[in-house]
Amino acid sequence: MAAAEPAVLALPNSGCVGAGAPSGTVPVLFCFSVFARPLSVPHGAGYELLIQKFLSLYGDQIDMHRKFVVQLFAEEWGQYVDLPKGFAVSERCKVRLVPLQIQLTTLGNLTPSSTVFFCCDMQERFRPAIKYFGDIISVGQRLLQGARILGIPVIVTEQYPKGLGSTVQEIDLTGVKLVLPKTKFSMVLPEVEAALAEIPGVRSVVLFGVETHVCIQQTALELVGRGVEVHIVADATSSRSMMDRMFALERLARTGIIVTTSEAVLLQLVADKDHPKFKEIQNLIKASAPESGLLSKV
Repeated sequence: MAAAEPAVLALPNSGCVGAGAPSGTVPVLFCFSVFARPLSVPHGAGYELLIQKFLSLYGDQIDMHRKFVVQLFAEEWGQYVDLPKGFAVSERCKVRLVPLQIQLTTLGNLTPSSTVFFCCDMQERFRPAIKYFGDIISVGQRLLQGARILGIPVIVTEQYPKGLGSTVQEIDLTGVKLVLPKTKFSMVLPEVEAALAEIPGVRSVVLFGVETHVCIQQTALELVGRGVEVHIVADATSSRSMMDRMFALERLARTGIIVTTSEAVLLQLVADKDHPKFKEIQNLIKASAPESGLLSKV
């Protein structure tokens, strides 16, 4: 599809950045991972200059051992395409930097230094309605304990807490990086993006909470769209309807999102019995996760 695009592709109606660039320059929105920053570039700027701008904006976030490609958001397709050969910026546009081999992001390699945990809307008012809520609370608490042991940042959201209450008492929020109220279903809010920007080298998000087919799904899709690898913890997420949960997990898995379990996540993060924190993680998982009906309805 990308090869058929013209050498110079203008997006006058993209609306992704505002006007007001200096004379002789063009406003471009540079997207990388969960971040997006506008910057003016000279009219006619090509691939090499765009790469330089990405490095100037996100150099501390880019793994220089990996190969990347620049993609352009094509309004007529409603998605990103590989930058056409001979591309030169003529009007405002949106570009992103992504790993050259996108399929590698679905391998699911987790490391503590490049991972953040997202705990989504585990609130008191959901307790009576969400299937197996007690089980996912138990597993969610295990994940947060593991995050504290391994020094992994945790971001927590609460959906309209004024009406739906705070995070349940069983979930210990000691040491979390951010607890944020929201009305948007997705967790990807400006405050969350700012918090992520403070954490160098974020590549993966481990996501759990409620509801699977609403806030979890929308958060996961938005993160993947920004180049972040997402792991959804199946034994720590649920919905009011098991059908909604099942089809959401199936849809997400088809997009390359990794559907996993709490024990798999924690053991992948330590990776070696000689890891200095292995014994603590081992003690944490000795008590098996609840054998709830969730496990037969993934």
